[in-house]
Amino acid sequence: MLLREFENLFSDPVAAMINIAAFAVALVVGITVHEFSHAWSATKLGDDTALRQGRLTLNPIRHLDLLGTILILMAGFGWGKPTPVNPFALRIGPKAGMALVAIAGPVSNVIIAALAALPARFGALSGGIETQIVFALILWNLVLAVFNLLPIAPLDGFKVALGVLPNPIASQFARTERFGIFILLGVVIVDSVFGTRIIARIIFPAIIALVGLFLGVDPRLLG
Repeated sequence: MLLREFENLFSDPVAAMINIAAFAVALVVGITVHEFSHAWSATKLGDDTALRQGRLTLNPIRHLDLLGTILILMAGFGWGKPTPVNPFALRIGPKAGMALVAIAGPVSNVIIAALAALPARFGALSGGIETQIVFALILWNLVLAVFNLLPIAPLDGFKVALGVLPNPIASQFARTERFGIFILLGVVIVDSVFGTRIIARIIFPAIIALVGLFLGVDPRLLG
């Protein structure tokens, strides 16, 4: 995604630099708030692991993950550095507690997107670089939220699924965790090599629907 903008530097350098800057701001804000929200929710539920390891902070350096960031640059989706959580320290129990901690990240990204959409919805943008940043914040925070809710390890959706599934099914599903990253990277590679857009076809209907909701636009006009 971002690599495409670097390719455009020679044909339209100003537009490319604006897009790169907007993407970078959205990426840093989205991942930082996402991982901070995991740390904050775990701390509120009684586990101070993230606090002791310096993750209860809005300092982006503490939250950016190399592989997750590379995937965002290449494919448009990814993740931050996993927030350390001790499930057995959570007051409401490890199963429900981990589900709440996991979903806090995507929810925070949806909230950022909704707040960023307010000036666009009410006509308070002038059309400059701030407009690019606002729309980047909306789009990429929703990409982070929806993608991370896929029920594949190491994404948040895996832990959310474990928290809501009945115990016997959750126990069986938990065994897929060791294969999750390989499944995820395999789909990314297939998408990149063959242009199948498997992940995009799964997540973008929800993203378009949310963009339409926040901007007050018919989602069919965004497709």
